Amino acid sequence: MKLTVYSEIMDTIHSCGTRDCLRHIEEKYGISMKTLGSIYSQDYQRKMKKTHSKHYAPDVMETYYQRCVHGLQQGEKHVLLKLAAEVDLSAALLSRIVLEKHLANTQYQGNTPPRGLVTQQLRDTTLISDPLLASEINICTIADDNYGHLVDTVKHSIGFEYEFLLKHKVEEKGLEYLGEDQMRAKGYDKTPDIKLEVPIAVGGYVVNWIESKASFGDEESNKSYLKDQFWSYQNRFGPGMVIYWFGFIDELDVNRDKGILLMDHFPSDIVLMKPETV
Repeated sequence: MKLTVYSEIMDTIHSCGTRDCLRHIEEKYGISMKTLGSIYSQDYQRKMKKTHSKHYAPDVMETYYQRCVHGLQQGEKHVLLKLAAEVDLSAALLSRIVLEKHLANTQYQGNTPPRGLVTQQLRDTTLISDPLLASEINICTIADDNYGHLVDTVKHSIGFEYEFLLKHKVEEKGLEYLGEDQMRAKGYDKTPDIKLEVPIAVGGYVVNWIESKASFGDEESNKSYLKDQFWSYQNRFGPGMVIYWFGFIDELDVNRDKGILLMDHFPSDIVLMKPETV
């Protein structure tokens, strides 16, 4: 995807503010909903990180909690969903704030409850002492497309799905490789998804390892991956390839000569090295 197209998509998303515009973007640009969903989620999560401090100020958290308590006492429905929309905060994140304040006020004498306890009750709302609050939080968890343990489960499942697809493609080509678990058993802490036993060539570039990313590669995420993963792989194992299954900004593919090749699919035009002929 060209940077100009990505910028136009982001402008449309920002002007709309919700996922409702994604179908229109799909029709206009012919881009898959998986790709657009990934782009939207990345942008939304960045927005939440930028506004984190505003929502987590002690007085603001108390205000959110008191508004929830008051709404439930008045018999209101979807109190947390409405409040999340009003203050432009993820419903799942607002649920965590309110549950934390509830536990602090009802069980911990105003002190912050253990994070693990909050997480446990968010995952299993039957453990929450107030059934009305439990129902509100459960609704938020189901309604939130960007945060919460259900979203995390879906993301992990999709990640495993595409790692499995990558392994299937590699095995289909008859390539010998080591997986992450095998690499860790050898003492490596940072490992790509696939370490080829014998290098291949793709488009004239040598590939020793392959990393699967079930997401869209935008500038910020790719920069982070380069720093935390890709350069480490390149330093340890030589040049390799990253597959962003949901696409990437074309202008980011600038490190081929330095040993990192970006793709949005498993290439069909690979050249196999035959050691017995060397």
